[in-house]
Amino acid sequence: MSSTTLKIIGSEEWCTFTDLGIPAIKARIDSGAKTSSMQASNITLIEGSNGKRISFEVHPIQENRSIAIQCSANVFDKRLVKSSSGVAESRYVIKSLVTIGENTFEIELTLTNRDSMEFKMLLGREALNERYMIDSSKIFIESTLKQNDIYEKYKHLTKGKSGLKIALLASNKELFSNKRIMEAGIARGHEMVFLNVEQAYMKFDAKEPQVRYRGGNVVDEFDAIIPRIKPSVTFYACALLRQFDAMGAYCLNSAEAITQSRDKLQATQLFAKHEIQIPITGFANSPLDTKDLIKMVNGAPLIIKLLESTQGKGVVLAETTKAAESVINAFKSVKTNILVQEFIKEANGQDIRCFVVGGKVVASMQRQAAKGEFRANIHQGGSASRIKITLEERKLAIKAAKMLRLPVAGVDIIRSNKGPLLLEVNSSPGLEGIENATGLDIANIMIEAIEKKLKLKQQ
Repeated sequence: MSSTTLKIIGSEEWCTFTDLGIPAIKARIDSGAKTSSMQASNITLIEGSNGKRISFEVHPIQENRSIAIQCSANVFDKRLVKSSSGVAESRYVIKSLVTIGENTFEIELTLTNRDSMEFKMLLGREALNERYMIDSSKIFIESTLKQNDIYEKYKHLTKGKSGLKIALLASNKELFSNKRIMEAGIARGHEMVFLNVEQAYMKFDAKEPQVRYRGGNVVDEFDAIIPRIKPSVTFYACALLRQFDAMGAYCLNSAEAITQSRDKLQATQLFAKHEIQIPITGFANSPLDTKDLIKMVNGAPLIIKLLESTQGKGVVLAETTKAAESVINAFKSVKTNILVQEFIKEANGQDIRCFVVGGKVVASMQRQAAKGEFRANIHQGGSASRIKITLEERKLAIKAAKMLRLPVAGVDIIRSNKGPLLLEVNSSPGLEGIENATGLDIANIMIEAIEKKLKLKQQ
């Protein structure tokens, strides 16, 4: 076909996959990608007498997890595909009919978790060849959908309210984790309300306790509160949680549990008391004890942690005894409390994050530190991948969360020659890394935990 007879499409177009039950999904037209790809989660292989099939879930609308479509298709192939970031992953390949404007044709689709990407679908050059030319300066040349059109196409998948009113208590509505929890609650038919910690205040009264919002508005009663609290507002946010508790709301993580988990010294003492294996850790008040403190944790290299550190910030590797003495004494000179901890060399910059909900490990990922870093932290340029943990690691994660009385927790474990060791427990664990690494809908699992606690039966 000559270039003069090729149709022109924009850099973005609406696609329909009738055989998958997807009436509209926005695709980025990407001639740099060979094969087309689509966002898919909860991918399950089904082996039958007629060959292999897979079932999977698609969230077709950008930044909206409240609409989910269950799909199934025959497995055409399984390939190693390298993403734009250079990471190779094994993906299932299916064939499906796609409709763009008035044209319908068959294409190959690789299925991958694209939740962190801007588009739920990429249309690659194999689908474009001998059919289209791209005008990158335009979008939606073949078809245009307004918001009302999208609503009409998906209104049969929109759930009605099921009775629960849930508040997300946090500081930034735009954070990935907070958006995901709001979407998951809406998807399950609940009324979700975002409450900014720093815009709420309290009235203490034996007969009529209240929480008010900036401007004097009285906050309505909630069935449940999901706390997502940044360290700098822990004290105030926990006061709010106690107030909501007094008003009869169920708090997914209680103020007492959060406060205890944020006190790294107390938490470390509790771990040791309950025979939870941790790296050898020391704590001292005076610089006069620095030399023995270093010896106590098996010498340099060693880890120095600020008691209020979070997401790998405030954690230092001292590679020599002299460096360790300098850092420890510098912190002591400004009256900053620190923990000193043995360095687990054999971990090779890796740790494991176990996500615990309701006394079960629902997901786990292995994190690899960025080159030149010692701490496996995806917030500082590290990478994450799904991992199957051992029974011993699973028991350790569950015990640590239970000991701190946290229904929801991110439990960090490191593998050592002595077996798994507990690093720390996070009471407001992020969802982005673990959902992207595992393809699991952790936000949905958190909402389900609230339903179970409140004995709500889903319609």
